[in-house]
Amino acid sequence: MNSKPSFKKGIMDGLPIGLGYLSVSFSFGIMAITAGLNWWQAVLVSLTNVTSAGQVAGIGIMSASGGLIEMMVSQFIINLRYSLMAISLSQKTDSSMNTFARLICGFSITDEIFGVASGAPHPTSKTYFMGLSVLPILGWTLGTLLGAVLGNIFPEIITNSLAIGIYGMFVCIVLPVAKKDKIIMIISLISCVLSAIIYYVPVLHANISSGFAIIIAAVISAIIGVFMYKPEEEEDID
Repeated sequence: MNSKPSFKKGIMDGLPIGLGYLSVSFSFGIMAITAGLNWWQAVLVSLTNVTSAGQVAGIGIMSASGGLIEMMVSQFIINLRYSLMAISLSQKTDSSMNTFARLICGFSITDEIFGVASGAPHPTSKTYFMGLSVLPILGWTLGTLLGAVLGNIFPEIITNSLAIGIYGMFVCIVLPVAKKDKIIMIISLISCVLSAIIYYVPVLHANISSGFAIIIAAVISAIIGVFMYKPEEEEDID
């Protein structure tokens, strides 16, 4: 097998991801327009971020007139996993992955791209990873454009219905893992409960913005998860 898979191989492996992103980001485009962004602003957000959870949180903070501190902290927490993915994937790259290529690939990493690259039975070369990233980024950006433009054409009831599609994607990502891991299920429920408390308790809702609500729910639930996690004790060797 070729130790340096081609750009074309990366394109082929990235095709299913790109098609999936095309449909999911359509919902984000509608959501962005509903929140008050122009079509080109929605497209620019998708092109420069390529992160579903981060973009949804960011749009929420923007529409609520949140501050830069909220935006920076929430994006750091939500997108921190990409740094861990990049560190993990760097152990599998070959000699063609120079510093500039690593910066480009670091920008391109998403959950799905990381999954395909890390699961491939060959080292990750510069040309392969860039090919792998092209269609997902194009699909995510084009889907946002289509959603932003067509969102003004569809009736409001359809627009509102399609806008929740991206939340359905989050459920589809979390639920299968939560069903297999009790701790993840508990953490997810704690996060939901905390978000609901902040939203429905008047004194909290009046003093905590949506951006900090995301931060508080994420950090507290993650800390609880750390204390709940108990790694299996290594068997003593006689």
